[in-house]
Amino acid sequence: MKLKFIAPLGLLAAGSAMLAVATPAIADEHSEAAAPSLSDVLTHERRDDDRARDQYRNPEETLAFFGVEPTMTVAEYAPGGGWYTRVLAPYVMPAGTYIAFNGDSDARTYNTRAQEARSKGWTENFKQSIADGMGVDAEDVMAFEIDEMPEEAAGTVDRVLIFRSMHGLNISNTADDVIKAARMMLKDDGMVGVVQHRAPEGASWDDYVARQRGYLPQDVVVKMFEANGFELAAESEVNANPNDTADYEGGVWTLPPSFGFGRQSEEEMARHRAIGESDRMTLLFRKAD
Repeated sequence: MKLKFIAPLGLLAAGSAMLAVATPAIADEHSEAAAPSLSDVLTHERRDDDRARDQYRNPEETLAFFGVEPTMTVAEYAPGGGWYTRVLAPYVMPAGTYIAFNGDSDARTYNTRAQEARSKGWTENFKQSIADGMGVDAEDVMAFEIDEMPEEAAGTVDRVLIFRSMHGLNISNTADDVIKAARMMLKDDGMVGVVQHRAPEGASWDDYVARQRGYLPQDVVVKMFEANGFELAAESEVNANPNDTADYEGGVWTLPPSFGFGRQSEEEMARHRAIGESDRMTLLFRKAD
């Protein structure tokens, strides 16, 4: 794993059912013993449908770079289909706390009523799906939209993790809101880990950001965080893919797993499968002084 440290740091670290849960653990002398190994989590049968993507998403190396430890309180933004949730929740639940948070559903524009209903029902649906999958009470699951953050969540989080979402936040003009919410949740020494599809060095704003290809220049992402009271602490090439030219007309969704949302020929899919998933920046931010 290639790391580039910007400044001295302290200690850093699909199936259909959602397996994420947030149940606050009582920290005591038994916490470390209760914590599972990340290796056991990654090889568990619950991830049988997820494991093929490990070669592109590198969960073990990525979480190690972010400094995620099983006794921490870890908040994941926009869990979506739950790929990383099925790693994070079983890893931190026994001895730490897992939190899921999402954007403000009232601040979005919807094309259909069904889309609006899914978005506005996210919190309760997420809690219930986790409760069903893990055998816990839905009321004990901590999941919320950023405008409804519980007071007890402020200043309690060790790591906020944002996976492949910065382009969407940029498109919706909600990046500042989410980053500010992350800052509010974090402890003084808490950090934000970001993985994001990366535009080529020197890429223009018009060609990548304005055209909404799904890729962002790294300096754009860094500036988003700097504008909200963070500084870049470290960066890693663990999720880099030099085979990704990032110049596709259909944007990042040309590559697997989307393959142009089913519109590609077998020949095109084979070519893009050989490239692999997108080139990604992996960044760690801390609160600026």
